[in-house]
Amino acid sequence: MDYIIDTVSAVHPLLPLLSLLKVNGKLVTVGLPNKPLELPVFPLVMGRKLIGGSDVGGMKETQEMLDFCAKHNITADIELIRIEEINTAMERLAKSDVRYRFVIDVANSLSQ
Repeated sequence: MDYIIDTVSAVHPLLPLLSLLKVNGKLVTVGLPNKPLELPVFPLVMGRKLIGGSDVGGMKETQEMLDFCAKHNITADIELIRIEEINTAMERLAKSDVRYRFVIDVANSLSQ
């Protein structure tokens, strides 16, 4: 991969992500774990890879990102749940039984 956007907010290893990057690849982290992440320097240097960070942009940057995604058909894999399923979703989170991000359909408008 040329770029990876890491959205994980928990402590996690960076090495598996770095191994997915091509030479000169870039890893941008936007999640904020509560403890420092271990930084494996050897794969960075040998692969000429870069790690950077970014906080959430404003409305202009968000719109540019959405436009870019629409233009390049970039979508997110999600699991849509109804508000009534929130307790089950929390139990699944605790068991690490989640493959995609949960999106809660609060108005029950997308479940059709």
